Amino acid sequence: MGKNTENLRQKRSQQPAIDAFDRKILAELAADSSQSYARLGQAVGLSAPAVHERVRRLRQSGIIKGVHAALDGAALGRPLLAFVHVEAAGWGKSERLMQVLQFPEVEEMHSVAGDASVLFKVRTASPQALEAFLGQIHAVPGVTGTRSYIALSTYLERPVQAGVTETWPEVLLPEPSS
Repeated sequence: MGKNTENLRQKRSQQPAIDAFDRKILAELAADSSQSYARLGQAVGLSAPAVHERVRRLRQSGIIKGVHAALDGAALGRPLLAFVHVEAAGWGKSERLMQVLQFPEVEEMHSVAGDASVLFKVRTASPQALEAFLGQIHAVPGVTGTRSYIALSTYLERPVQAGVTETWPEVLLPEPSS
């Protein structure tokens, strides 16, 4: 007789259903989070109180995690954007490696699949500052190597988008052969 393991499985948290109005509101907020509820209402075709209620529900459910200012790295003295792949023996997310998150240069940290354990998105003032950051990474026990990719130009940088692509734009599809 098999054991009942139903209670051992983690149940997925139920995300509230979001409709087209919610997606429009989220898209508007992603573009400019400083808009008034009245302006949002005009943009999405709802009243300001209806938008307010929807935004409250989206915040309460965790879909809206926060409101942030988009800062210009170069204007703040950090023009060098790099992505650093960290190779580590065993699991890369060590307590010491997590301490690197205290550095304001670190914008993102991701556990990744593939030949790296961790991926950092880092903004520094110069190549020398990036080198100093890499020195801190290499000092972490278990780190076996890094690979850095310096961004020369940024063509797109945006927050999570609320839209859904139903079909791929034709511009991405190959030309039909005659």
